[in-house]
Amino acid sequence: MSKPFKFKEFTINQDRCAMKVGTDGVLLGAWTTLENNPESVLDIGAGTGLIALQLAQRSTAETIDAIELDDDAYEQCVENFEASPWGDRLFCYHASLQEFVEEMDDSYDLIVSNPPFYSEDVSSGDKARDNARQNLALPFDMLLRAAEKLLSSNGSFATIIPFKEEKEFCSLALKSNLYANRITRIKGSPDSEIKRSLLQFSFEENEIHEDELVIEIRRHEYTQEYQELTKAFYLKM
Repeated sequence: MSKPFKFKEFTINQDRCAMKVGTDGVLLGAWTTLENNPESVLDIGAGTGLIALQLAQRSTAETIDAIELDDDAYEQCVENFEASPWGDRLFCYHASLQEFVEEMDDSYDLIVSNPPFYSEDVSSGDKARDNARQNLALPFDMLLRAAEKLLSSNGSFATIIPFKEEKEFCSLALKSNLYANRITRIKGSPDSEIKRSLLQFSFEENEIHEDELVIEIRRHEYTQEYQELTKAFYLKM
């Protein structure tokens, strides 16, 4: 059984979720800029509810909505929301992204998604985990079209994807009138290859702010930048 993951201000129960708390989600929830002081936030494919909870901790947004299709993950997300200090601002919809887009008339100032992105046809034998990991469950073009429809005019959309998919993702984003404004490329250690790209988009074309983030100097010795970024959340930082 998967143990609860304790953060400084909230706890994530994850025993019924295919996708457990991981570095990608924590990075996205900590890195996403809140410069436009979003009043409303949407987390697409919420899983345990981790990123929505991080944004509840970091922002004053009155509405923080999440969408989760998987039955068990949805129930667990609701449970994690209700147990948190921000339960009155958090709400999870049990729906597919298509259903949500068709029925939702509101727009959001900030949309985030840590999408399931193993486009390789990997099967672990665990269907829920495979669905959570394969972008068959949430193709990039569908995600971007949803962001275009649901984002307020001065809103922003943030995501984390494999570095090897970055160029294609940014090209697809342009078809939805979304321009990359910030890109942070993630390396596990100083000598390792870039593994992930954190991306934030808006409808405005500005100069792109690009940088790199290294997580560890060596095993379990974290860089100053990574500690600064995540210290509001991790107990050990």
